[in-house]
Amino acid sequence: MSPAEEFLRMKNGEAAPLGRLPEWPAEDFHRRALEAIGGGLRISAYFAATRPGEDQASLLLVLADDRRGDLYAARARMLGESFPSLTPSAPQAHLFEREIFEQAGLRPIGHPWLKPVRFVSPGARPAGDGSAAPEIGVMERFRVGGEEVHEVAVGPVHAGVIEPGHFRFQCHGEEVFHLEVSLGYQHRGVERALIEGPGNRRIHYAETLAGDTSAGHAMAHCQALESLAGCAAPPRAEAIRGIALELERLANHAGDLGALAGDIGFLPTASHCGRLRGEFLNMTAAICGNRFGRGLVRPGGVRFDLAESLAAGLALRLDEAMRHLSGAVGLMWNSSSVLSRFEETGRVSPQDCGEIGLVGLAARACGAARDVRRDHPTGIFRDIPVPISVGGGGDVHARAWVRWLECQRSGELIRRLLYQLPGGPIRSPLGSLAADALAVSLVEGWRGEICHCALTDGKGALARYKVTDPSFHNWTGLAMAMRNQQISDFPLCNKSFNLSYCGHDL
Repeated sequence: MSPAEEFLRMKNGEAAPLGRLPEWPAEDFHRRALEAIGGGLRISAYFAATRPGEDQASLLLVLADDRRGDLYAARARMLGESFPSLTPSAPQAHLFEREIFEQAGLRPIGHPWLKPVRFVSPGARPAGDGSAAPEIGVMERFRVGGEEVHEVAVGPVHAGVIEPGHFRFQCHGEEVFHLEVSLGYQHRGVERALIEGPGNRRIHYAETLAGDTSAGHAMAHCQALESLAGCAAPPRAEAIRGIALELERLANHAGDLGALAGDIGFLPTASHCGRLRGEFLNMTAAICGNRFGRGLVRPGGVRFDLAESLAAGLALRLDEAMRHLSGAVGLMWNSSSVLSRFEETGRVSPQDCGEIGLVGLAARACGAARDVRRDHPTGIFRDIPVPISVGGGGDVHARAWVRWLECQRSGELIRRLLYQLPGGPIRSPLGSLAADALAVSLVEGWRGEICHCALTDGKGALARYKVTDPSFHNWTGLAMAMRNQQISDFPLCNKSFNLSYCGHDL
């Protein structure tokens, strides 16, 4: 029996009774978790959850097996306020365990550094160790010693319209020894609001978890609720959801390719891709009236149908936009000065990728052929295979190249769906949620794997809701990419990841 077989095996978008969830003492949980991770599984979610009717929190871990398409879940029984840390042996757990300490006061013994994940207003709540909550921007910083080493602090307030985040570089001349990323300035308490607020507000919270990933987070949320309610979205609704998800991917990838060109002063691609991003956003608006897709995906299906004439018109607009995108991006690939600037800049090794648990395009750029649409398919992706776009260098060039490959494949998928829309209704009634159950929902957003975990109490009400945005996995990747780089490479490296502040902060 493999170590993972001791866990509860699930499929993406399926719910299971909490009574079937294995629960072990923290020491046994630690051993089994490390064995499973050592066997090739990776962490999709890891958080503290209080069992309905109990005061003592427990730990809940969800591992993904991308080779077999399975998810494995288990729980750690807490007898005190501490537990053995997974981080020293499994670095991908480091941010999850810092969050557990900060949110639930459970201390991971052996964790190298429990610095704050998110800031709140002073006195708003106790920190994990019972002291006052961390003040905004006040924390112990990592420092490199030496007479010629200096610090460069950037943010949290940045030039232009951009979200707040603090970056602190330890440099020797222009060379970066270490980048420390401090976020949490936009902590909104969305996970708590998802269970405390009225039910009709939940979808609006989900759509704004990360505004540029409205379709992705809305789909993950709806899949979680549908699995708890035993409801399936109709085939036509699943196809429309797929179109919205891929249009979101196209718009963001096209915009990022232009932004990468802009960061190195290659203006032809920058200007054209900026315009084309708007074209893809406008196609989404033609479907539902909102350029970011808000109001489209709803529990049980979608709110807006696609008339035959609209689908045909969108297909023509898509073909025209893809033709222009190919020309604009081709200018960049045919420029030796662009390639020399991209190649070998901000490289993340395959080993580091695996150890820190990168997901999405950042992982695929390192050669990790990992994509929820293929490995854990739901909805329309059960019937339509999606080729995995993989790079090899783990550098800015590889991340840009993966974006371009995904643009082409998303365009082909959208075109196919527009011409082959299934018939039938666009929404099914949701019904009541199962009591004392766990649901895990994964969606491949344009940045990578989105994970929503929902737990219900004995009355079928949401008792705990946990969101893991792909940026939560990938911010450490940006820090690794900057090691031994020139500090002037930071804007380019940062844009090549283009991670979400608010998706991390929640």
